[in-house]
Amino acid sequence: MRLSQRGEIPLLNYIRERFPRKPKALKVGIGDDCAVIAPDKKNLLATTDMMVEGVHFDLSFTTPYQLGFKLISVNASDIYAMAGRPRYALLDIAMSPDTRESFLKRLLDGIAEACGLYGLSVIGGDLSSARREMSLSATVLGYSEKPLLRSGARPGDRIYVTGALGDSAAGLLLLMEIGRPVDLNRLPDAPIGRDVMEPLLRRHLMPVARKPGAVKRCATSMIDISDGLLIDLSRLCEESNAGAKIYEEAVPLSGQLRAAASYFGVDPMRLALTGGEDYELLFTAPEGAKIRGAACIGEIKKSGRVMVDASGRERKFKPEGYRHFEDKRQA
Repeated sequence: MRLSQRGEIPLLNYIRERFPRKPKALKVGIGDDCAVIAPDKKNLLATTDMMVEGVHFDLSFTTPYQLGFKLISVNASDIYAMAGRPRYALLDIAMSPDTRESFLKRLLDGIAEACGLYGLSVIGGDLSSARREMSLSATVLGYSEKPLLRSGARPGDRIYVTGALGDSAAGLLLLMEIGRPVDLNRLPDAPIGRDVMEPLLRRHLMPVARKPGAVKRCATSMIDISDGLLIDLSRLCEESNAGAKIYEEAVPLSGQLRAAASYFGVDPMRLALTGGEDYELLFTAPEGAKIRGAACIGEIKKSGRVMVDASGRERKFKPEGYRHFEDKRQA
């Protein structure tokens, strides 16, 4: 059945039934003009991200379930990057009237899976028809006792990342090679092997946002890596009015990334520095801080942004990565 055959009100009722969870702080949920929340005595965080067909995703490469999961993850990552806890989500969905109802249901299944993972409740949103490209947006609210900003880095602080970088970009290359959506539980045969393919494809299609954990107690600044290490580090430096020195050899790369990069004949470090959509956390902490579960890749300087290669040579780096209105990444 197509969405045009079902109608707006039945679809809205279905969404309301699909997300019945009502936490104590939620006084009024889906069904009124606004949701009503009686927040704890904490800082309220709010973030929103759009996913536009033809810009952020291509339905030739992704399933509706994977798309729904990713929509929530990218927003949860922003809350985690502020040392917060995600709690509520509002959804805005614009689709063609000819869209199959089964597509919407699988999209909501992915959203529900991610909401369960992050402890989120869907409390409202908007549903609209679209003439052409599909447009999805989520607004996520959360709490933080002490928000971590991008502006807190100081000269002498060390720079850390919470995990391997470049895997998502390698996953995108694999998707383009396969040329169709994939079931992550039943992968097609490939020359590089399923043990290499699965984590890279999963990192791109269904990324799991990284929780800050104990890091938030000693970090001085933080940002999530959504557009690439170089561009997101540059943003942190700009907000902190500081420079940075990073060491290529210290940037963590997975074995799967190295194998995929070799297969495609590309530089794995290039994917790690500029690929984006890894949703790891990039943060700074004072020298001597006891940091677990993260790799130190450099240090904050008073000015300048330089990268040091394996031979010790320094070169300036630019804020390279994904920029809207300049290039496109779709999957």
